[in-house]
Amino acid sequence: MSLDRFGAAIGAFVICVGLYGGDLSNYRGLSLGMSVTAAAKEAGSRPSEITTLHQRPVAIQEMQWWPRMPLLADPTKSDPVKDGSLCFYNGELYRIVVNYNRYKIEGMTAEDMIAGISTVYGAAARPAVDIPFHSSYAESAEVIARWENADNSYNLVRTGDQSSFALVLYSKKLDGLAQTAIAEALRLEAQEAPQIELEKQKRKDDEERVALESARTANKPNFRP
Repeated sequence: MSLDRFGAAIGAFVICVGLYGGDLSNYRGLSLGMSVTAAAKEAGSRPSEITTLHQRPVAIQEMQWWPRMPLLADPTKSDPVKDGSLCFYNGELYRIVVNYNRYKIEGMTAEDMIAGISTVYGAAARPAVDIPFHSSYAESAEVIARWENADNSYNLVRTGDQSSFALVLYSKKLDGLAQTAIAEALRLEAQEAPQIELEKQKRKDDEERVALESARTANKPNFRP
């Protein structure tokens, strides 16, 4: 990548983030703690598009998100954000995952990303921790840099395949409650899995029995040796 292209990429990144301010409770019109209905409206989605990941002990839900540039944005500036997901605990937005387009930040290092984000959110911390981050490769990711206040935390991580970066934003209070609920949901699901499998097999056996009986009823009168 040439220096000109590199500078344009990081400049677009900084400008794009800066358009929405440095408030750690809001990101592109989305506010941590907002309802499913409000988040769906802001994201241009429908509440019916939400996916329920767990129902007990409380509902944990997720909605895909594609960013919309503001009307006054410079059309020549390229948005480095590709897509993301909105996560809800009991109907409240507790986490926003922002995935960056690998081609729009091509050549940028972790330090470049940190410098760009710090322009908006201030100096970054470098905690040696992992956070929950679901991908096809793992269920957690190492935090490269963190921006936080008493209520919220923004974390820069690498994507599961290491090809790009993601920014994981969460409410400390709601995320803590959500992680506890998810752990309990997984425990319940593992505990009930054998019984669920037995019931599933029983339904399958019953359906096969009914189908065979129906075929027997139809075929028996017409049988000729």
